[in-house]
Amino acid sequence: MKLLTTFILLIFTLPAIAQEIAILKYNGGGDWYSNPTALPNLISFCNQNINTDISPKPQTVEVGSSIIFDYPFLHMTGHGNIFFSQEEADNLRTYLMSGGFLHVDDNYGMEPYFRKEILKVFPDKELTELGADHPIFAQEYKFPEGLPKIHEHDGKRPQAFGIVHENRLLLLFTFESDLGDGWEDSEVHNDPEEVRQKALQMGANIIQYAFKN
Repeated sequence: MKLLTTFILLIFTLPAIAQEIAILKYNGGGDWYSNPTALPNLISFCNQNINTDISPKPQTVEVGSSIIFDYPFLHMTGHGNIFFSQEEADNLRTYLMSGGFLHVDDNYGMEPYFRKEILKVFPDKELTELGADHPIFAQEYKFPEGLPKIHEHDGKRPQAFGIVHENRLLLLFTFESDLGDGWEDSEVHNDPEEVRQKALQMGANIIQYAFKN
């Protein structure tokens, strides 16, 4: 009986501790597929530096699919329009409230669309700015000033916004930073290596935080 109980516990525990991430595909016409080398590079960095064991090629999942529940970490990016049907919004809310984590990285231009659509997901919650003292900035790598600036765009300061439920950060929205551009192959944006390292280190912090919480 004891062996049977242990086996059942393992069945239900393994999916919860799986270290996998996926790209979130959304409707509306925005380029959810932008920065194609970003996540593979971030995964490689994490596997080498923070002892993760993430599959090197991230999968793509749709907002309304039950497959999102197979991934403890979802990444979403793009430049343009986003649209969630109510069914998709409900699915995403259930995923996040059930322990999932979503990182949304504004690749420049998606912010007004994302803010509008996330209200469908969480009509009762607000995106609030995270202070530099938030634990996500003090994981393996320390960022005492908070989110690093990777690309200038409009020259505004980088900001990290979150949605919290029962003291758990379940959604992170990074704005005016463009971490994903810093994760891409060096020749794509010709960023200095120091800038790319900051982006990769911050990305590793996000993944480490999400997997621990």
